[in-house]
Amino acid sequence: MGHENDPNETLGEMFERGLKVRREVLGADYVDKSLDSANDFMMGLQHLTTEMAWGYSWARPTLDRKMRSAMTLAMLTALGRTHEVKLHVRGAINNGLTVEDIKEIFIHAAAYCGVPASLSSFNAANEVLKEMGKVD
Repeated sequence: MGHENDPNETLGEMFERGLKVRREVLGADYVDKSLDSANDFMMGLQHLTTEMAWGYSWARPTLDRKMRSAMTLAMLTALGRTHEVKLHVRGAINNGLTVEDIKEIFIHAAAYCGVPASLSSFNAANEVLKEMGKVD
């Protein structure tokens, strides 16, 4: 994980590192499907996301992936991005968060983001965790 970002790095190098991290966190099948199904219109966003979010932010060494997953779930809750919460619940499990950790993140988010935002994330996470066999 310990890559310090190089200001002379090319976007291609950042894309490759980001693709590796993105696949490790979200799963290769999901990432490859996103890339394979992207048309010319959507491919620009795929590159931006992979380079900046994954190749730059997620690949930085100071915070581990577990912490980044917790932060991501909290921020997505605050923003009301339920679809992304579903995706990042899978990533959070892959990064070592437990079902209890995820529950506590959403309880904490209720105090700071509001109960409706937290409820949406709880429902989204519950759906994914059921699919994954992590909850009944």
